[in-house]
Amino acid sequence: MYAKVKSLGIFGLDSFCVTVECDISQGIPRFDIVGLPDAAVKESRERVRASIKNCHLSYPVSRITVNIAPADIKKEGSVYDLPIFISILKASNQLKGSIDDYAFIGELSLDGEINRANGILPMLLKAREDGIKAVFIPYDNMLEGSVLDGIDVLPAKNIYQVMQHISAEKVITPCYNKELTHSVAEYNIDFSDVKGQTEAKRALEIAAAGGHNCIMVGPPGAGKSMLAKRIPTILPDMTFEEKLETTKIYSIAGAIPKDKAIIDQRPFRSPHHTVSAQALAGGGATIRPGEISLSHNGVMFMDEFPEFDRRCKETLRQPLEDGIISIARASGSVTYPSSIMLIAAMNPCPCGFYGHPTKECKCTPAAKKRYLDKLSGPILDRIDIHIEVAPVEYDQLSCKAQGETSAQIKERVNKARKIQQERLKGTGISCNAKMTPRMTKEFCVLTDNADKLLKMSFERLGLSARAYDKILRIARTIADLDGVENIDTPQIAEALQYRSLDRKYWNNQE
Repeated sequence: MYAKVKSLGIFGLDSFCVTVECDISQGIPRFDIVGLPDAAVKESRERVRASIKNCHLSYPVSRITVNIAPADIKKEGSVYDLPIFISILKASNQLKGSIDDYAFIGELSLDGEINRANGILPMLLKAREDGIKAVFIPYDNMLEGSVLDGIDVLPAKNIYQVMQHISAEKVITPCYNKELTHSVAEYNIDFSDVKGQTEAKRALEIAAAGGHNCIMVGPPGAGKSMLAKRIPTILPDMTFEEKLETTKIYSIAGAIPKDKAIIDQRPFRSPHHTVSAQALAGGGATIRPGEISLSHNGVMFMDEFPEFDRRCKETLRQPLEDGIISIARASGSVTYPSSIMLIAAMNPCPCGFYGHPTKECKCTPAAKKRYLDKLSGPILDRIDIHIEVAPVEYDQLSCKAQGETSAQIKERVNKARKIQQERLKGTGISCNAKMTPRMTKEFCVLTDNADKLLKMSFERLGLSARAYDKILRIARTIADLDGVENIDTPQIAEALQYRSLDRKYWNNQE
């Protein structure tokens, strides 16, 4: 007796179609699973056996061979429990009705309950792409599955519901949320809480509007972390494509909140400086997204930036340059999207008071050099905006006047981002920071005076070709915020000041 069932699998960010075949033949009772299964898939034998018995069904006392094809791709996780269960029932003639139009995803409890699974969204996208009409998923994944149309997503709590639907005894209603609305995040923090720091706030507004990376350098207590934690309150709204991309990553990582259908707020990740390079990049025995990929379309804040392991900092090179991160492990090679906005914060020296207007720095020149040398030139060059966060004066702290709110700043950021999205429509890029050199040349048109100023600064400051492009992109974002088409002298002058901090600290060590 033979049966064939459709399912799906995940490798990296990509999903693939799987066929679960079951053959029940005479011989010594035995249950074998082949097709390159990992330990979790092999353990499904015991879960499936117990589920069949506890659901008062007949477990075949025969030789059972289950093949999970294609056999050359490693199968990981427990999502194959349900298709294996269905294939055994079908092969032993205990399941009535056709299953040709269905695919099955889900982990089984020993009593036949179907448990929540990771990676549901990318698997459903692949099923729809391959023309599968309906997919059974765990009931706890219903909100996640309701995002898609064009395919019947059938949430089931247990085996009985699946069997009743197939036999047409009790049909499961497909889940689809037609009114996916943008939820408004409520924050108990606001940019109006920050006293002073007008220049830093302006720089962060530019960074948020154009998706630019930035680093904040300043003494302890100046407000670097306070500013960084308020960045989510001014980030532009996500497009539906960005929401879907981000949700796919969080689905694979199993990080979608149970009460959410889709990730509709830009991620804000803040790994501790003791994080390992592998946790940052992703990987492991079972390759999973790391902190960089979980920050896709959002912000990754790295406080005490020099204290991160050097391998962690160097891991950022590819994501900051290409917007992707490639992971090669023994089990295979995976590329995850990682279009992130990096916000880094650091002190100017070990004691934190190098360059302070009133406090004396107690670090030796050698100690300052060792500290600053923890950041390599290539990493610093890849960070678009350099901000000096100066200590706040008493008059500013005691001022009763309320500063500009996050809502006011976000309104300008959204307006500038919409201009960029319209300009870059059809390119797959949604912000100025990610423009290619060709796009930079096309869209960053300078007036004659602006061109002269940039040429003079390029020669005097010894800027790199990468820095030249980044200055143009920053100036383009400033122009979008100002509502002007061409980049003039004020925009170039402001963009240049955000690329000069390394001259003060890294090239001026006493």
